[in-house]
Amino acid sequence: MSIVLVMGGVRSGKSVYAEALARERGRDSVLYVATGRAVDEEMAQRIEQHQKRRPASWESCEESMVLPAALKVYSKCKVVLLDSYSGWIANLLLSYPEQQWRVPHVQQEIMQQVRDLLGYCQEQSEQCWILVSDEVGWGGVAPTPLGRAFQDTVGLANQAAAEMADEAYLIVAGQPILLKEGDR
Repeated sequence: MSIVLVMGGVRSGKSVYAEALARERGRDSVLYVATGRAVDEEMAQRIEQHQKRRPASWESCEESMVLPAALKVYSKCKVVLLDSYSGWIANLLLSYPEQQWRVPHVQQEIMQQVRDLLGYCQEQSEQCWILVSDEVGWGGVAPTPLGRAFQDTVGLANQAAAEMADEAYLIVAGQPILLKEGDR
């Protein structure tokens, strides 16, 4: 079917927009892949907000690291909503020791996993994949090594996803801006 990339900043409305796309394109045939980890109370509350918005008819997969291998056990829904692609990348990055975050081979290993995931999405031609990601390029250079490694890796991963995507949207203040339009 297609790959749709939905990017935006924090609290831009990207998840809400992606969920509306999933509802429109998949109705009740949606697999929601959640990558968030409840590492503190605030994050647990954010995850709970996302869970409450999901229709009960949607399947859910909570997997923070092992994609696409974990997805092979789920039924073939019309739409797979990955929220979030950038959160998954952050989880991969945090699996390495801090002193390795800026080592080139770490970014190369993560980007290989990104390519593997995107290739898997393309192979599942009967499904629409909606990838939700943070737009990391407008906030200036991060002041910490982790922040810079995250920005660099997610920026490259977003470029790879946008290149393969049939459609791409940037969400600003809850409003979608079409970046790339495919054949629908």
